[in-house]
Amino acid sequence: MGLIHLLRRLRRSPMFAFVTLLTLAIGIGANTAIFSVLDGVLLKPLPYPHAEQLIAVDHKAPGVHFEHAGSAPFLYYTYREQNRTLQDVGLWSSDSAAITGSAEPQRVEGVDVTQGVLPILGVQPIIGRLFSQADDSPGTQETVILSYGYWRSHYGGDSSAVGRTIMADDRPRLIIGVTPESFHFLDQNPALIFPMRIDRSKIYLGNFSFHSLARLKPGVSLAQASADEARLIPVALDSFPPYPGYSKEMFQQVGLAPNFAPLKDSVVGDIASTLWILMATIGIVLVIACANVANLLLVRTEGRQQELAIRAALGAGSGRIARDLFMESLLLGLAGGAFGVALAYGGIRWLISMAPANLPRLSQITIDAPVLLFALAASLLAGLLFGAIPVLKYAGPRVASTLRAGGRSLSQSRERHRARSTLVVVQVALAMLLLIGSGLMIRTFRTLRHVTPGFTNPDQVLTMNFYIPDNQVKDPVQSVRMEQEIMDKVAALPGVDSVALSSYVPTDTSGWHDPIYAEDRSYADQKIPPLRRYRMISPGLLKTMGQSLVAGRDFTWTDVYDMRPVCLVSENLARELWGSPAAAIGKRIHESLKGEFRQVVGVVSDERDDGVNQPAPTVAFWPLLMDDFAGNKPFVQRGGPMMIRSSRAGSSGFVQEVSRAVWSINPNLPLAYVRTMREVYDKSLARTSFTLTMLALAGAMALLLGLIGIYGVISYSVSQRTREIGIRMALGSPQTEVTRIFLWHGLRLAAVGVACGLVAAAATTRLMSSLLFHVSPLDPLTYAGVAGCLVAAAALASFLPALRATAVDPVEALRAE
Repeated sequence: MGLIHLLRRLRRSPMFAFVTLLTLAIGIGANTAIFSVLDGVLLKPLPYPHAEQLIAVDHKAPGVHFEHAGSAPFLYYTYREQNRTLQDVGLWSSDSAAITGSAEPQRVEGVDVTQGVLPILGVQPIIGRLFSQADDSPGTQETVILSYGYWRSHYGGDSSAVGRTIMADDRPRLIIGVTPESFHFLDQNPALIFPMRIDRSKIYLGNFSFHSLARLKPGVSLAQASADEARLIPVALDSFPPYPGYSKEMFQQVGLAPNFAPLKDSVVGDIASTLWILMATIGIVLVIACANVANLLLVRTEGRQQELAIRAALGAGSGRIARDLFMESLLLGLAGGAFGVALAYGGIRWLISMAPANLPRLSQITIDAPVLLFALAASLLAGLLFGAIPVLKYAGPRVASTLRAGGRSLSQSRERHRARSTLVVVQVALAMLLLIGSGLMIRTFRTLRHVTPGFTNPDQVLTMNFYIPDNQVKDPVQSVRMEQEIMDKVAALPGVDSVALSSYVPTDTSGWHDPIYAEDRSYADQKIPPLRRYRMISPGLLKTMGQSLVAGRDFTWTDVYDMRPVCLVSENLARELWGSPAAAIGKRIHESLKGEFRQVVGVVSDERDDGVNQPAPTVAFWPLLMDDFAGNKPFVQRGGPMMIRSSRAGSSGFVQEVSRAVWSINPNLPLAYVRTMREVYDKSLARTSFTLTMLALAGAMALLLGLIGIYGVISYSVSQRTREIGIRMALGSPQTEVTRIFLWHGLRLAAVGVACGLVAAAATTRLMSSLLFHVSPLDPLTYAGVAGCLVAAAALASFLPALRATAVDPVEALRAE
């Protein structure tokens, strides 16, 4: 049978073709979209030359329970100068800069890199040059490299931009190059790239606040590099002095060791398990869609009994009939796949616009050749899968005799009904599995929503960052006075309840970690205590964030300007060290063995700084200004996130008023990261909500297809048993009895499917454990609720065709036979 004949046959059954193509387009399109994400995020190599040689140079410190401690300058110099396995190694860190000199000040994203980072990534500037050793050394003219996007938007793509000067953080920087349009710095999106300019003479042990990357020498494995750098860690500890107040022995006690990984693994993070689970989930939807189409094909093929019987009688063998049936199925699969790719394109655009869960490598997610090949393979596989069932039923070795039998005996075959019912059971079971996964994520999301983050009314708190460069206001005390003036000016705006400053935004960043030493504790052999979160705050932050003082008092501005040795601690830290919040008041702590002791004057309620799904960290709160802290004399917090509590938070007009208030004090301070705490809080739940959305969509599609399957089976059963229904009603059977027969048939199918789905879910949902929060993979409430809802929906799907059976006219039914 030729292709033209197949197309003509499908054209004569437009409703069958439409339903089949729509079902397949949804199943194949959803799989293609998720595979595109999977391919872009996980499967594609990083877009750098010989990306397999690139590694993330991370470290672990088991002595202080840090699996990912980052890297530090003292290790960077040791590795770069004495390693045997790396072509080169570099440090980098995220940054931002205030751009002034034209119109309103603007804060743009940037990244600081050591000299070798861009060459390691194989970057070749489209104009200009990369950083030299002189650029990366202190005391020389400061330089900057522009990203292609910033160059186009701010300099119109003019090549003469190289050689000009840009004012960044109130310092002139010479533009020396522009990166290519295709270049992406890992998963960052910096507008400007700055040299790090580390002063080697001022390097101490510690300062693990940097990221690091390296390129392996050809033929060197990751394990060999790790072993080589493990050899150098003791060398590094002997080569640099410890930070004031610390000792080399303390660094030896933490058990510092390499924790190297392929650079792609570092960029991707822990999203892999989530994406694979979603891929498997959407794959199940495609299987359900194929089962649904197989049922449709069974009905369609049954309607072609006479045609097939004639062909068999004329000598067409089972192989020829099987080939024709498969051709029709493959044509449907390919057509459904073509429509599915169009749906996938729209779905991908939607996913990228959502930027869900900080999904990495968004720029790599696209419909390209591998994705199209996947869609083709999925289409062919689907065609073979749903086409196999009618082929097995109607193109077997005994096809001729079976088809010649024709008539009523064939249409009433229990074997045929059993095949269609089995497909429905499979659909219901798989729908049950997906719905339980969705239910577990819903329970997780609800549980997370009920966790108290430590701050209140996030819709009424606006946060925005500013930073006061030291070359604008050199004196630390004057810097703090400017911060207070800015906050007072903002506090005077209509509708503002309170304003305060902090060193980071809760649930948005990991903050600064270092040890805390308590005066009433002994630290034998200079053993390093657990690391704590450090947070610098202004007076009034607790009120602004809605945190409560469990004991004691808040900071005052007198504490700040007099540089009084005071501090606050979180409630969990107070309980850990002294047993109760009240007992903590009056105790003294310091940040190093040689640091000044600071008296605890207040205990603050706990706050979940790392997201509501993580325990609240133990935190020490320090004033904005201190005479000696962590080796800085004096120490000053030069800006940071300003927190503003107001009923007007979030409105564009209010943001403009705040901006004008800040610029009335200092017109050269750009404001960045403007958002409400609600946005920050929702972002911390983004991965959970993304997974929930995708599983819910998959579950909804599976439920719909499963119910369509039940409806179709019962409807078909009604149509095939019309004569029996007429006889029953002619003999006096009540309509309720006829309805009950078909309703019970549908419920039996649903019950078997639900039972199979429960077993499958119990066996597989453990794979979701990493996505759940305080919810068991075998949560009985979810299992029971989903089972009940699915059975109820199945009852409705069965009831509608069952009700139609009662409308059969007995006389007409018997006459038709």
